[in-house]
Amino acid sequence: MKITTFLMFQNGDAEEAMNLYVSLFDDGKVVAVERFGPGEDGAEGTVKQAVFSLAGQEYRCFDSPPVHGFTFTPSMSLFVECDSDEQLQRLYDALGEGRQALMPLGSYGFSTKFGWVNDRFGVSWQLNLA
Repeated sequence: MKITTFLMFQNGDAEEAMNLYVSLFDDGKVVAVERFGPGEDGAEGTVKQAVFSLAGQEYRCFDSPPVHGFTFTPSMSLFVECDSDEQLQRLYDALGEGRQALMPLGSYGFSTKFGWVNDRFGVSWQLNLA
């Protein structure tokens, strides 16, 4: 049995988001991409299903053909333990482009440096200095 986080995008953003995420982690990589073809439910060329890997963890994503009345919520977030202040700052800045800062970078008692943002795709990231 295996459990994998699955990210559903509604505006054709799956590939752009996946490419951003894999570019931010040294070992990030796209494992597989399957695209919608002509006559299929999704817009031709958008992501029917993709698998990518960040820090040894696999994720799945796709572009949902139907528009749903919901999207991502901060109640489910990706928590990243950063090895250095520089790494934390780099991720915070990159993910923070067009972001909604839920908790700006700072010391909150439980961590010497922590930040929580929703990226421009709506995915929520908690970034913590180990």
